[in-house]
Amino acid sequence: MNILIACEFSGIVREAFKARGHNAWSCDLSPTEIPGQHIQDDVLYYLDDDCWDMMIAHPPCTDIAVCGAKHFIYKQEQQKQAIAFFMQLVNANIPKIAIENPVGIMSTKYRKPDQYIQPWQYGHGETKKTCLWLKNLPLLKPTNIVDGREQRIWKMSPSPERGKLRSIFYSGIAAAMAEQWS
Repeated sequence: MNILIACEFSGIVREAFKARGHNAWSCDLSPTEIPGQHIQDDVLYYLDDDCWDMMIAHPPCTDIAVCGAKHFIYKQEQQKQAIAFFMQLVNANIPKIAIENPVGIMSTKYRKPDQYIQPWQYGHGETKKTCLWLKNLPLLKPTNIVDGREQRIWKMSPSPERGKLRSIFYSGIAAAMAEQWS
């Protein structure tokens, strides 16, 4: 399959699908951290290419995740843009779509997610409740439930890299996606 991994700079999901023999491309405004097939550009330019069989998207959550709710009053314009971007991804003309994001306002602005997953269900002893909105894809089944419920992401200290570090996707979830959605 030809797979577009939208809003991914890490290359983790792209490489999981590539390891299963797919033609996977990541696309992000930032350069990729793992060398490979990467488009450094706005993903919206590539949604109508009629070449993608599947898209897994990780839209920025800064303005729509509930962890930032106390700031919503100050960023209404940014929130409108974030919602519009999310909806462009959801409505892309791609047969199979998964949109991943933390718990946030898209449950009311769009619809409730099809599924909530946690890193500890896929081999990572951490909590980070994550929503999946799915189109023509089955629910993701846990692959490696582990002990430990560390809130590492939530407890991260403020830093210039905090947002980037919080957004890196878990390799165990990426492997499950590649295995179950291939």
